[in-house]
Amino acid sequence: MTAKIGLALGSGAARGWAHIGVLETLVEMGIRPAIVCGTSIGALVGAAFVAGKLGALKSRLQDFGRRDVARLLDLRLSTGGLIEGRRIDGFLESLGIEGEIDHFPCRFGSVATELTSGREIWIQSGPIGRAVRASIGMPGVFSPAKHDAHGWLVDGGLVDPVPVSLARALGAEIVIAVDLNATLLGRRLAPASVESTPGVPAAIPSGIPNWLKNAAGPFFASVFESTPGHPSYFEVLANALNIMQDRITRARLAGDPPDVLLRPILSDFSWLDFHRAKEAIEEGRNCVELARGTIHRACGSPPVT
Repeated sequence: MTAKIGLALGSGAARGWAHIGVLETLVEMGIRPAIVCGTSIGALVGAAFVAGKLGALKSRLQDFGRRDVARLLDLRLSTGGLIEGRRIDGFLESLGIEGEIDHFPCRFGSVATELTSGREIWIQSGPIGRAVRASIGMPGVFSPAKHDAHGWLVDGGLVDPVPVSLARALGAEIVIAVDLNATLLGRRLAPASVESTPGVPAAIPSGIPNWLKNAAGPFFASVFESTPGHPSYFEVLANALNIMQDRITRARLAGDPPDVLLRPILSDFSWLDFHRAKEAIEEGRNCVELARGTIHRACGSPPVT
């Protein structure tokens, strides 16, 4: 009898597009998971896979540019984040990521954090779009989500960045986990994305991506600009959360290690580099290819020729 394979797709904002490459390559290898669990962006990509919309998500991202990222922003910050929930909901609906979790042949679960208590919340039923929204409320970036039973929910990465435990709880006998944040600590405090576009400087010393500042207007200059010699808002927020998630991930994986741990190299990605999907997807594919032998040994499947 074939063992049930589960995927634990980790958090990591824009780095999460690497999950698409991971999933595509695993399927090409003949590894088709029975259980998919995700935290934050891992929940979004995992839901697209479970709903049969991974191709639609990838196609949408082919033309997803910096202006598209800027259009997601809620410049009032009145909903608790830079990117408000209704715009995320609209993005999911436009891809057809909808329906009840129980209706899909592949089991799905997402991890969220209860804002008032800090409790880890596993969402395993109900509308799949709501499960994604509950998991993806990264503090300071995405707005929190209101849940009937738990009140306000924020990013699951605050408690379990790589949801191995949830995958096992749902019945996975072999778990392949993807940690997107393993290579981030220790890098220089500087803009991660420096490519330029006509008429837009590549980067500014404060760490705010210039494409975003240019697209969003003077709001970013007045609110987020740092003074000389000081790290910017984005640098402090991103690196503080990177430290936290790295420590939590190490502790959780030490206590409940996966059978296969994939760590794409994404250290040059900032949290808001959602327009760099092609590069992230390719790194996800490369990461799986490098671990091909380990994956086949763990899953007991012969290489696909």
